[in-house]
Amino acid sequence: MRARRESRPARADQRRDSGVSEVNVIDDPDVLESLSHDDAEWAPYGRPVGAVRPLTTADVQEVVAFCAERQIPIVPRGAGTGLSGGANAVDGAMILDLSKMNRIVEIDTENLTATVQPGVINDDLKKAVAEHGLWYPPDPASAPWSTIGGNVSTNAGGLCCLKYGVTRDYVLGLEAVVGGPAGAYGTVVKLGRRTTKGVAGYDLAGLFTGSEGTFGVITEITVRLRPARREAPRTVVGAFGSVVAAGEAVAAVTRAGLVPAALELLDRTCLRAVEEWKHLGLEADAAALLLAQLDTPGDEEATAVAGVFRAAGALWAEQSTDEIEAEALFAARRLAYPALERLSPVLTEDICVPRSKVPQMLASIEEIAARHGSTIATIAHAGDGNLHPLILAPAGDEQAKRAAQAAFEDMLAAAIALGGTVTGEHGVGLLKRAGMKQELSPAVLAMQVAVKQTLDPLNLFNPGKVIG
Repeated sequence: MRARRESRPARADQRRDSGVSEVNVIDDPDVLESLSHDDAEWAPYGRPVGAVRPLTTADVQEVVAFCAERQIPIVPRGAGTGLSGGANAVDGAMILDLSKMNRIVEIDTENLTATVQPGVINDDLKKAVAEHGLWYPPDPASAPWSTIGGNVSTNAGGLCCLKYGVTRDYVLGLEAVVGGPAGAYGTVVKLGRRTTKGVAGYDLAGLFTGSEGTFGVITEITVRLRPARREAPRTVVGAFGSVVAAGEAVAAVTRAGLVPAALELLDRTCLRAVEEWKHLGLEADAAALLLAQLDTPGDEEATAVAGVFRAAGALWAEQSTDEIEAEALFAARRLAYPALERLSPVLTEDICVPRSKVPQMLASIEEIAARHGSTIATIAHAGDGNLHPLILAPAGDEQAKRAAQAAFEDMLAAAIALGGTVTGEHGVGLLKRAGMKQELSPAVLAMQVAVKQTLDPLNLFNPGKVIG
Protein backbone atom coordinates (compact mmCIF):
# COMPACT_ATOMS: atom_id res chain seq x y z
CA MET A 1 0.00 0.00 0.00
CA ARG A 2 2.98 2.32 0.14
CA ALA A 3 3.93 4.48 -2.82
CA ARG A 4 6.62 2.10 -4.00
CA ARG A 5 9.20 2.94 -6.61
CA GLU A 6 11.76 0.74 -8.26
CA SER A 7 15.26 1.04 -6.74
CA ARG A 8 18.55 1.18 -8.59
CA PRO A 9 21.97 0.14 -7.25
CA ALA A 10 24.82 2.44 -6.39
CA ARG A 11 27.35 2.83 -9.21
CA ALA A 12 30.62 0.94 -8.83
CA ASP A 13 32.68 4.12 -9.07
CA GLN A 14 30.69 5.68 -6.21
CA ARG A 15 31.28 2.58 -4.06
CA ARG A 16 35.03 2.61 -4.69
CA ASP A 17 35.36 6.36 -4.13
CA SER A 18 33.50 6.38 -0.83
CA GLY A 19 36.48 5.05 1.11
CA VAL A 20 34.21 2.66 3.03
CA SER A 21 34.86 -1.08 2.91
CA GLU A 22 32.89 -2.60 0.04
CA VAL A 23 31.51 -5.26 2.35
CA ASN A 24 29.40 -2.51 3.93
CA VAL A 25 28.13 -1.06 0.64
CA ILE A 26 24.71 -2.29 -0.47
CA ASP A 27 23.65 -2.50 -4.08
CA ASP A 28 21.19 -5.41 -4.01
CA PRO A 29 17.89 -4.01 -5.37
CA ASP A 30 15.70 -5.95 -2.92
CA VAL A 31 17.73 -4.84 0.09
CA LEU A 32 17.73 -1.24 -1.16
CA GLU A 33 13.97 -1.42 -1.49
CA SER A 34 13.61 -2.56 2.12
CA LEU A 35 15.90 0.25 3.32
CA SER A 36 14.08 2.95 1.38
CA HIS A 37 11.18 3.49 3.77
CA ASP A 38 10.02 3.12 7.35
CA ASP A 39 6.68 1.71 8.58
CA ALA A 40 4.57 4.78 7.76
CA GLU A 41 1.61 3.63 5.70
CA TRP A 42 1.23 5.38 2.34
CA ALA A 43 4.17 7.77 2.88
CA PRO A 44 5.96 8.24 -0.48
CA TYR A 45 9.61 7.36 -0.98
CA GLY A 46 12.14 7.67 -3.76
CA ARG A 47 14.93 5.66 -5.35
CA PRO A 48 18.30 5.79 -3.56
CA VAL A 49 21.56 5.50 -5.49
CA GLY A 50 22.82 3.08 -2.86
CA ALA A 51 23.19 2.37 0.83
CA VAL A 52 26.09 2.07 3.25
CA ARG A 53 26.27 0.32 6.62
CA PRO A 54 29.04 2.11 8.52
CA LEU A 55 30.68 0.55 11.55
CA THR A 56 32.50 3.58 12.97
CA THR A 57 32.28 7.35 13.17
CA ALA A 58 35.18 7.50 10.70
CA ASP A 59 33.08 5.54 8.19
CA VAL A 60 30.26 8.05 8.59
CA GLN A 61 32.68 10.94 8.11
CA GLU A 62 33.91 9.47 4.84
CA VAL A 63 30.40 8.86 3.50
CA VAL A 64 29.21 12.36 4.46
CA ALA A 65 32.24 14.02 2.88
CA PHE A 66 31.86 11.88 -0.25
CA CYS A 67 28.16 12.76 -0.58
CA ALA A 68 28.73 16.47 0.10
CA GLU A 69 31.34 16.69 -2.65
CA ARG A 70 28.85 15.20 -5.11
CA GLN A 71 25.67 16.83 -3.72
CA ILE A 72 24.14 13.42 -2.91
CA PRO A 73 21.39 13.63 -0.26
CA ILE A 74 21.98 11.58 2.90
CA VAL A 75 19.12 9.72 4.60
CA PRO A 76 20.10 8.19 7.97
CA ARG A 77 18.05 5.31 9.35
CA GLY A 78 18.09 2.88 12.23
CA ALA A 79 15.67 -0.05 12.48
CA GLY A 80 13.07 1.56 10.22
CA THR A 81 10.29 1.31 12.82
CA GLY A 82 9.25 4.96 12.38
CA LEU A 83 5.63 5.81 11.60
CA SER A 84 5.92 9.23 9.93
CA GLY A 85 8.11 8.61 6.86
CA GLY A 86 11.09 10.23 8.54
CA ALA A 87 13.51 7.61 7.20
CA ASN A 88 12.10 7.49 3.67
CA ALA A 89 14.50 7.90 0.77
CA VAL A 90 14.41 10.73 -1.71
CA ASP A 91 15.43 10.18 -5.31
CA GLY A 92 19.20 9.99 -5.71
CA ALA A 93 19.86 9.66 -1.97
CA MET A 94 22.49 7.61 -0.17
CA ILE A 95 20.91 5.58 2.64
CA LEU A 96 23.09 5.56 5.74
CA ASP A 97 21.97 2.45 7.62
CA LEU A 98 23.33 2.81 11.17
CA SER A 99 22.02 -0.52 12.44
CA LYS A 100 25.50 -2.09 12.54
CA MET A 101 26.82 0.70 14.79
CA ASN A 102 25.34 -1.20 17.71
CA ARG A 103 28.05 -1.20 20.37
CA ILE A 104 27.49 -0.21 23.98
CA VAL A 105 30.66 1.80 24.46
CA GLU A 106 30.51 2.25 28.23
CA ILE A 107 28.27 1.80 31.24
CA ASP A 108 29.50 4.17 33.94
CA THR A 109 28.05 2.87 37.21
CA GLU A 110 29.67 5.62 39.29
CA ASN A 111 28.11 8.48 37.34
CA LEU A 112 24.94 6.66 36.22
CA THR A 113 25.50 7.10 32.48
CA ALA A 114 25.80 4.90 29.41
CA THR A 115 27.45 5.77 26.09
CA VAL A 116 26.21 3.89 23.03
CA GLN A 117 26.36 3.89 19.27
CA PRO A 118 23.08 4.82 17.55
CA GLY A 119 22.24 1.29 16.37
CA VAL A 120 21.86 -0.14 19.88
CA ILE A 121 18.33 -1.52 20.39
CA ASN A 122 16.42 0.16 23.21
CA ASP A 123 15.63 -3.11 25.03
CA ASP A 124 19.24 -4.29 24.68
CA LEU A 125 20.43 -1.18 26.51
CA LYS A 126 17.82 -1.77 29.21
CA LYS A 127 18.99 -5.35 29.70
CA ALA A 128 22.67 -4.38 29.77
CA VAL A 129 22.27 -1.67 32.41
CA ALA A 130 19.90 -3.85 34.47
CA GLU A 131 22.84 -6.19 35.07
CA HIS A 132 24.40 -3.30 37.00
CA GLY A 133 21.25 -2.52 38.98
CA LEU A 134 20.41 0.44 36.72
CA TRP A 135 17.47 1.46 34.53
CA TYR A 136 17.02 3.37 31.27
CA PRO A 137 13.39 4.58 31.46
CA PRO A 138 12.41 5.74 27.91
CA ASP A 139 10.29 2.85 26.61
CA PRO A 140 8.46 3.34 23.31
CA ALA A 141 6.17 0.47 22.34
CA SER A 142 8.78 -0.35 19.69
CA ALA A 143 11.51 -0.81 22.36
CA PRO A 144 12.17 -4.45 21.38
CA TRP A 145 13.08 -3.31 17.84
CA SER A 146 13.78 0.44 17.69
CA THR A 147 17.26 1.91 18.10
CA ILE A 148 18.52 4.52 20.54
CA GLY A 149 19.60 6.66 17.58
CA GLY A 150 16.08 6.58 16.17
CA ASN A 151 14.61 7.27 19.61
CA VAL A 152 16.87 10.32 19.96
CA SER A 153 16.10 11.54 16.45
CA THR A 154 12.36 11.59 17.19
CA ASN A 155 12.59 12.35 20.93
CA ALA A 156 10.63 9.15 21.55
CA GLY A 157 8.36 8.83 24.54
CA GLY A 158 6.70 5.61 25.65
CA LEU A 159 4.69 4.06 28.42
CA CYS A 160 6.73 5.40 31.36
CA CYS A 161 7.16 8.97 30.16
CA LEU A 162 4.19 10.20 32.22
CA LYS A 163 6.29 9.98 35.39
CA TYR A 164 9.85 9.59 34.12
CA GLY A 165 10.04 11.79 31.04
CA VAL A 166 10.89 11.36 27.35
CA THR A 167 14.18 10.64 25.58
CA ARG A 168 15.37 14.29 25.69
CA ASP A 169 15.29 14.12 29.49
CA TYR A 170 17.96 11.40 29.38
CA VAL A 171 20.30 12.65 26.64
CA LEU A 172 23.40 14.24 28.21
CA GLY A 173 25.65 14.40 25.17
CA LEU A 174 25.96 13.49 21.51
CA GLU A 175 28.65 12.94 18.94
CA ALA A 176 27.55 13.87 15.42
CA VAL A 177 28.95 14.22 11.92
CA VAL A 178 27.90 17.60 10.54
CA GLY A 179 28.70 20.35 8.06
CA GLY A 180 27.72 23.99 7.83
CA PRO A 181 29.24 26.40 10.35
CA ALA A 182 31.18 23.60 12.06
CA GLY A 183 33.41 23.26 9.00
CA ALA A 184 33.50 20.98 5.99
CA TYR A 185 30.84 18.30 5.70
CA GLY A 186 32.25 15.29 7.56
CA THR A 187 33.29 17.27 10.64
CA VAL A 188 32.80 15.48 13.98
CA VAL A 189 31.42 17.52 16.88
CA LYS A 190 30.72 16.71 20.53
CA LEU A 191 27.52 18.28 21.84
CA GLY A 192 26.32 18.45 25.43
CA ARG A 193 28.39 17.00 28.25
CA ARG A 194 28.66 14.13 30.69
CA THR A 195 27.97 16.18 33.82
CA THR A 196 24.58 16.31 35.49
CA LYS A 197 24.51 20.12 35.09
CA GLY A 198 25.93 22.40 32.42
CA VAL A 199 24.81 25.62 30.74
CA ALA A 200 27.87 26.65 28.72
CA GLY A 201 26.30 27.95 25.53
CA TYR A 202 23.11 26.88 23.77
CA ASP A 203 21.71 23.40 24.31
CA LEU A 204 22.78 21.95 20.97
CA ALA A 205 22.39 18.37 22.17
CA GLY A 206 18.78 19.22 22.95
CA LEU A 207 18.41 20.82 19.52
CA PHE A 208 19.63 17.65 17.79
CA THR A 209 17.32 15.49 19.91
CA GLY A 210 14.09 15.34 17.92
CA SER A 211 15.65 16.81 14.75
CA GLU A 212 14.91 13.63 12.72
CA GLY A 213 18.34 13.48 11.11
CA THR A 214 17.98 16.86 9.41
CA PHE A 215 20.99 18.55 11.06
CA GLY A 216 23.61 15.79 10.83
CA VAL A 217 24.27 12.14 11.60
CA ILE A 218 24.37 11.12 15.26
CA THR A 219 27.16 8.59 15.84
CA GLU A 220 27.32 8.30 19.65
CA ILE A 221 24.96 9.09 22.51
CA THR A 222 25.54 9.49 26.24
CA VAL A 223 22.40 8.97 28.32
CA ARG A 224 21.66 9.30 32.00
CA LEU A 225 20.48 6.25 33.93
CA ARG A 226 18.46 5.73 37.09
CA PRO A 227 18.78 3.14 39.83
CA ALA A 228 16.57 0.14 39.10
CA ARG A 229 13.16 0.16 40.74
CA ARG A 230 13.31 -1.89 43.94
CA GLU A 231 9.74 -3.14 43.98
CA ALA A 232 7.66 -4.68 41.20
CA PRO A 233 5.15 -2.10 39.95
CA ARG A 234 1.49 -2.56 40.87
CA THR A 235 -1.10 -2.66 38.10
CA VAL A 236 -4.62 -1.28 38.33
CA VAL A 237 -7.10 -2.17 35.58
CA GLY A 238 -10.32 -0.29 34.92
CA ALA A 239 -13.02 -1.30 32.42
CA PHE A 240 -15.30 1.34 30.91
CA GLY A 241 -18.48 1.38 28.85
CA SER A 242 -17.06 3.90 26.38
CA VAL A 243 -13.70 5.36 25.43
CA VAL A 244 -14.97 8.81 26.41
CA ALA A 245 -15.75 7.54 29.92
CA ALA A 246 -12.21 6.17 30.09
CA GLY A 247 -10.98 9.63 29.05
CA GLU A 248 -12.95 11.20 31.88
CA ALA A 249 -11.19 8.86 34.29
CA VAL A 250 -7.80 9.97 32.92
CA ALA A 251 -8.70 13.60 33.57
CA ALA A 252 -9.89 12.66 37.06
CA VAL A 253 -6.56 10.97 37.87
CA THR A 254 -4.78 14.20 36.92
CA ARG A 255 -7.13 16.32 39.04
CA ALA A 256 -6.51 14.01 42.00
CA GLY A 257 -2.78 14.73 41.79
CA LEU A 258 -1.88 11.10 41.18
CA VAL A 259 1.11 10.33 38.93
CA PRO A 260 1.25 6.70 37.79
CA ALA A 261 4.41 5.47 36.10
CA ALA A 262 2.15 4.60 33.17
CA LEU A 263 -1.51 5.16 32.35
CA GLU A 264 -2.49 3.45 29.09
CA LEU A 265 -5.76 3.09 27.18
CA LEU A 266 -6.81 0.28 24.84
CA ASP A 267 -10.18 0.09 23.15
CA ARG A 268 -12.14 -3.07 22.38
CA THR A 269 -10.94 -3.31 18.77
CA CYS A 270 -7.29 -3.33 19.89
CA LEU A 271 -7.89 -5.88 22.65
CA ARG A 272 -9.72 -8.28 20.34
CA ALA A 273 -7.04 -8.01 17.64
CA VAL A 274 -4.31 -8.86 20.17
CA GLU A 275 -6.29 -11.71 21.69
CA GLU A 276 -7.08 -13.27 18.31
CA TRP A 277 -3.36 -13.14 17.46
CA LYS A 278 -1.58 -14.02 20.70
CA HIS A 279 -4.27 -15.73 22.83
CA LEU A 280 -3.18 -14.04 26.04
CA GLY A 281 -6.45 -14.80 27.82
CA LEU A 282 -7.67 -11.20 27.70
CA GLU A 283 -11.31 -10.28 28.24
CA ALA A 284 -12.36 -7.79 25.58
CA ASP A 285 -16.00 -7.14 26.51
CA ALA A 286 -15.58 -3.55 27.76
CA ALA A 287 -15.43 -0.65 25.29
CA ALA A 288 -12.07 0.40 26.75
CA LEU A 289 -9.56 -0.56 29.42
CA LEU A 290 -7.30 1.76 31.39
CA LEU A 291 -4.06 0.23 32.63
CA ALA A 292 -2.27 2.09 35.41
CA GLN A 293 1.16 1.06 36.61
CA LEU A 294 2.21 2.37 40.04
CA ASP A 295 5.72 2.08 41.46
CA THR A 296 5.44 4.09 44.68
CA PRO A 297 6.09 1.73 47.64
CA GLY A 298 2.96 0.42 49.33
CA ASP A 299 -0.61 -0.03 48.10
CA GLU A 300 -1.94 3.43 48.90
CA GLU A 301 -1.42 4.94 45.42
CA ALA A 302 -2.83 1.91 43.63
CA THR A 303 -5.89 1.93 45.89
CA ALA A 304 -6.40 5.64 45.19
CA VAL A 305 -6.22 5.17 41.41
CA ALA A 306 -8.73 2.31 41.52
CA GLY A 307 -11.04 4.54 43.57
CA VAL A 308 -10.77 7.35 41.01
CA PHE A 309 -11.60 4.91 38.21
CA ARG A 310 -14.74 3.77 40.05
CA ALA A 311 -15.82 7.30 40.87
CA ALA A 312 -15.40 8.23 37.21
CA GLY A 313 -17.84 5.53 36.15
CA ALA A 314 -15.76 2.40 35.63
CA LEU A 315 -17.74 -0.80 35.14
CA TRP A 316 -15.13 -2.31 37.44
CA ALA A 317 -11.66 -1.41 38.64
CA GLU A 318 -9.26 -3.68 40.50
CA GLN A 319 -5.63 -3.97 41.43
CA SER A 320 -4.17 -6.99 39.69
CA THR A 321 -2.68 -9.50 42.11
CA ASP A 322 -1.49 -11.78 39.33
CA GLU A 323 1.87 -10.66 37.88
CA ILE A 324 1.36 -12.83 34.79
CA GLU A 325 -2.03 -11.24 34.14
CA ALA A 326 -0.60 -7.74 34.61
CA GLU A 327 2.26 -8.48 32.25
CA ALA A 328 -0.20 -9.82 29.65
CA LEU A 329 -2.19 -6.58 29.78
CA PHE A 330 0.85 -4.41 29.16
CA ALA A 331 2.05 -6.84 26.50
CA ALA A 332 -1.32 -6.30 24.79
CA ARG A 333 -0.71 -2.57 24.83
CA ARG A 334 2.66 -3.02 23.11
CA LEU A 335 1.27 -5.52 20.60
CA ALA A 336 -1.81 -3.53 19.59
CA TYR A 337 -0.29 -1.88 16.52
CA PRO A 338 1.27 -5.02 14.97
CA ALA A 339 -1.91 -7.00 15.80
CA LEU A 340 -4.04 -4.54 13.84
CA GLU A 341 -1.47 -4.32 11.05
CA ARG A 342 -1.98 -8.05 10.47
CA LEU A 343 -5.62 -7.36 9.61
CA SER A 344 -5.32 -4.28 7.42
CA PRO A 345 -3.04 -1.42 6.41
CA VAL A 346 -3.00 1.00 9.35
CA LEU A 347 -2.54 4.76 9.22
CA THR A 348 -1.28 5.74 12.67
CA GLU A 349 -1.98 9.06 14.38
CA ASP A 350 0.20 10.57 17.12
CA ILE A 351 -1.73 13.53 18.43
CA CYS A 352 -1.26 14.94 21.92
CA VAL A 353 -3.64 17.19 23.85
CA PRO A 354 -3.69 18.66 27.37
CA ARG A 355 -4.72 15.90 29.77
CA SER A 356 -7.94 17.69 30.71
CA LYS A 357 -8.92 17.60 27.02
CA VAL A 358 -8.49 13.83 26.55
CA PRO A 359 -12.27 13.12 26.83
CA GLN A 360 -13.05 15.77 24.20
CA MET A 361 -10.39 14.44 21.85
CA LEU A 362 -11.68 10.88 22.22
CA ALA A 363 -15.20 12.12 21.45
CA SER A 364 -13.86 13.93 18.37
CA ILE A 365 -12.18 10.73 17.17
CA GLU A 366 -15.48 8.88 17.38
CA GLU A 367 -17.27 11.67 15.51
CA ILE A 368 -14.60 11.79 12.79
CA ALA A 369 -14.74 8.02 12.35
CA ALA A 370 -18.52 8.10 11.94
CA ARG A 371 -18.41 11.06 9.55
CA HIS A 372 -15.88 9.43 7.24
CA GLY A 373 -17.17 5.87 7.62
CA SER A 374 -13.73 4.79 8.84
CA THR A 375 -12.78 2.11 11.34
CA ILE A 376 -10.58 3.72 13.98
CA ALA A 377 -9.11 1.77 16.87
CA THR A 378 -7.49 3.73 19.69
CA ILE A 379 -4.54 3.12 21.95
CA ALA A 380 -3.05 5.89 24.03
CA HIS A 381 -0.46 7.00 26.51
CA ALA A 382 -3.57 8.46 28.06
CA GLY A 383 -1.90 9.80 31.18
CA ASP A 384 0.03 12.43 29.22
CA GLY A 385 -2.62 13.07 26.58
CA ASN A 386 -0.76 11.29 23.76
CA LEU A 387 -3.34 9.42 21.66
CA HIS A 388 -2.67 6.95 18.86
CA PRO A 389 -5.85 6.47 16.82
CA LEU A 390 -5.21 3.67 14.31
CA ILE A 391 -7.18 4.06 11.08
CA LEU A 392 -7.81 0.77 9.29
CA ALA A 393 -8.36 0.59 5.54
CA PRO A 394 -8.59 -2.80 3.77
CA ALA A 395 -5.91 -3.40 1.17
CA GLY A 396 -7.06 -2.43 -2.31
CA ASP A 397 -10.03 -0.37 -1.07
CA GLU A 398 -9.29 3.07 -2.51
CA GLN A 399 -12.41 4.63 -1.03
CA ALA A 400 -11.44 3.45 2.45
CA LYS A 401 -7.90 4.75 1.89
CA ARG A 402 -9.17 8.22 0.91
CA ALA A 403 -11.50 8.22 3.92
CA ALA A 404 -8.61 7.23 6.21
CA GLN A 405 -6.42 10.03 4.91
CA ALA A 406 -9.24 12.58 5.34
CA ALA A 407 -9.89 11.35 8.88
CA PHE A 408 -6.16 11.60 9.60
CA GLU A 409 -6.10 15.29 8.64
CA ASP A 410 -9.32 16.04 10.55
CA MET A 411 -7.83 14.58 13.73
CA LEU A 412 -4.79 16.81 13.38
CA ALA A 413 -7.06 19.85 13.12
CA ALA A 414 -9.11 18.70 16.12
CA ALA A 415 -5.99 18.26 18.26
CA ILE A 416 -4.72 21.74 17.36
CA ALA A 417 -8.16 23.24 18.17
CA LEU A 418 -7.91 21.73 21.67
CA GLY A 419 -4.51 23.32 22.27
CA GLY A 420 -2.64 20.15 21.35
CA THR A 421 0.04 19.12 18.89
CA VAL A 422 0.09 17.04 15.70
CA THR A 423 2.85 14.74 16.97
CA GLY A 424 3.73 13.74 20.49
CA GLU A 425 6.54 11.28 19.77
CA HIS A 426 6.57 9.84 16.24
CA GLY A 427 7.99 12.96 14.62
CA VAL A 428 6.91 15.13 11.69
CA GLY A 429 8.68 13.21 8.93
CA LEU A 430 6.62 13.43 5.77
CA LEU A 431 3.13 12.78 7.10
CA LYS A 432 2.82 15.69 9.55
CA ARG A 433 4.40 18.56 7.58
CA ALA A 434 1.06 20.15 6.68
CA GLY A 435 -0.20 19.70 10.23
CA MET A 436 2.95 21.29 11.66
CA LYS A 437 2.38 24.33 9.46
CA GLN A 438 -1.13 24.61 10.87
CA GLU A 439 0.13 24.32 14.42
CA LEU A 440 3.09 26.72 14.32
CA SER A 441 3.04 30.42 13.51
CA PRO A 442 4.79 31.77 10.38
CA ALA A 443 7.41 33.42 12.59
CA VAL A 444 8.24 30.13 14.34
CA LEU A 445 8.33 28.24 11.03
CA ALA A 446 10.75 30.85 9.68
CA MET A 447 13.02 30.30 12.70
CA GLN A 448 13.04 26.57 12.04
CA VAL A 449 13.94 27.09 8.38
CA ALA A 450 16.76 29.43 9.42
CA VAL A 451 18.21 26.85 11.81
CA LYS A 452 18.13 24.15 9.13
CA GLN A 453 19.78 26.42 6.54
CA THR A 454 22.49 27.40 9.00
CA LEU A 455 23.38 23.88 10.12
CA ASP A 456 22.92 22.24 6.72
CA PRO A 457 23.39 24.89 4.01
CA LEU A 458 23.60 22.24 1.26
CA ASN A 459 20.32 20.64 2.43
CA LEU A 460 21.92 17.20 2.33
CA PHE A 461 20.79 15.73 5.66
CA ASN A 462 17.41 13.99 5.31
CA PRO A 463 16.00 16.58 2.88
CA GLY A 464 12.25 16.99 2.52
CA LYS A 465 11.50 15.99 6.11
CA VAL A 466 10.01 18.13 8.89
CA ILE A 467 10.09 21.55 7.19
CA GLY A 468 9.87 20.17 3.64
